[in-house]
Amino acid sequence: MSVELKIEAARAALTLVRDGMRLGIGTGSTADEFIRLLADKVKDGLQITGVPTSIKTKNLCEELGIPLSTLEVMPELDLVIDGADEVDAEFQLIKGGGGALLREKIVAHASKAMAVIADESKLVDTLGAFPLPIEVNKFGLAATHTAISTVASKLGLSGEISLRGGEVSPFETDGGHLILDASFGHIPDASALSKELLEIPGVVEHGLFLGYAKVVFLASPDGVKQLGHL
Repeated sequence: MSVELKIEAARAALTLVRDGMRLGIGTGSTADEFIRLLADKVKDGLQITGVPTSIKTKNLCEELGIPLSTLEVMPELDLVIDGADEVDAEFQLIKGGGGALLREKIVAHASKAMAVIADESKLVDTLGAFPLPIEVNKFGLAATHTAISTVASKLGLSGEISLRGGEVSPFETDGGHLILDASFGHIPDASALSKELLEIPGVVEHGLFLGYAKVVFLASPDGVKQLGHL
């Protein structure tokens, strides 16, 4: 996705932001473009309070002068704007390519609505071509990996389940967890997989975002298409 397309998708989503909003702010390269556009509006007088979904997002918002709070102080939000790694026709998402899926889902759950910004290549018929991030506890990693493999087999899913960053220097989330990326290729029943994964004690959260997105802005060289509405 070119920077120009990211900017246009972000610009379209910015039209949803109103004075006084309690705004969840996503993580990732497309969300970064939204943050930059939002900062310009704040400088022009737009009054919002943001809750960032990662340390990286928090740092960029602070650098650009966007007022921030936390879910402890402001536990209910009006809207969250975030990117996605995949989205299907039912607005089911795969997120977590940037490693912030747990905090992204917590913020999405605290928000009345979620808007997604992406390019048209992220729209898929069936989720799964993008490896599904699964955030796991460090303790019992091998057992958790085995349990995830068992669940996948039960649901007719196959493919490599790899530790992000590798064994020597694994990627660590803001919450101090690890991520297993599951390359299933095709997830015909995302709801069933979601339920099964969350029953595994070592799984902290997964990157299937089901029932959160209300509107999706998809950028292409021909412009930005809006799917759904608030």
